Amino acid sequence: MDTVLHLINDTKEFYKWSLTIADKRVEQWPMMSSPLPTLGFSVLYLLFLWAGPRYMQHREAFTLRKTLIIYNFSMVLLNFYICKELLLGSRAAGYSYLCQPVNYSNDVNEVRIASALWWYYISKGVEFLDTVFFIMRKKFNQISFLHVYHHCTMFILWWIGVKWVPGGQSFFGATINSGIHVLMYSYYGLAAVGPHMHKYLWWKKYLTIIQMIQFHVTIGHAAHSLYSGCPFPAWMQWALIAYAITFIILFANFYYQTYRLRPRSKSPKSTCNGVPESSTPNGSVRSVEHVEENGKKHKKERIKRE
Repeated sequence: MDTVLHLINDTKEFYKWSLTIADKRVEQWPMMSSPLPTLGFSVLYLLFLWAGPRYMQHREAFTLRKTLIIYNFSMVLLNFYICKELLLGSRAAGYSYLCQPVNYSNDVNEVRIASALWWYYISKGVEFLDTVFFIMRKKFNQISFLHVYHHCTMFILWWIGVKWVPGGQSFFGATINSGIHVLMYSYYGLAAVGPHMHKYLWWKKYLTIIQMIQFHVTIGHAAHSLYSGCPFPAWMQWALIAYAITFIILFANFYYQTYRLRPRSKSPKSTCNGVPESSTPNGSVRSVEHVEENGKKHKKERIKRE
């Protein structure tokens, strides 16, 4: 028991010390004064993962077509804004793409970059809705370990990133990832429009390839920083390399399982929060029941709206 108490006290002292080197500029920004809100939302997310499928098990699935269209294209705009702000801010600040230490000053461009990274962190919390929509639409097979691992860890890790290093090398990965998310949510948004769009969505597998390339580039970028002695926290670079390796393994497995083992279909289907080909338009779900009247069977249709 004494060992446990000693460990708890050491952890508290370490956290207090770490706050002394945190970025004072972001201290009063929403969600940044304490890790508890971020951890709380993450716990609620995991609880919903457990309770949601049980709640929906004996209920009809929602289509949420209009909701998905609005959500996905809103995420396109948000990620485009983040990517644009990081690109323009880093260029105005004269950032190096190979080695850039954090500048904790109140320079307008540095604050602009920190703000964009804060929005990037917030976007990772908003992305919890991906899973919520899966569950409401009873697409339980889409909630893989990769999906949950990505959503839950990114939100927490980027709170750490914004709290201590909202600038410098941090801009590099966030810029690439937000740009990729513009493409990704564009795909999901188009898929949600309806089956007539599916013939234009032949490029889905290339999104996975681009994501895997992103992780290799991230590892190379962090490794170069370590090799060259870039004055950016080394522990964060090592953590980034380890984290990226886990994604390479998981995404490579996803790519192999999806595009190598499974037979190719003639028309692409959405495998994230887009609408599958069997959906009916205008956000409705059509089901057919056979009812018997006067000794004859008739079809009776029921439509569930959003």
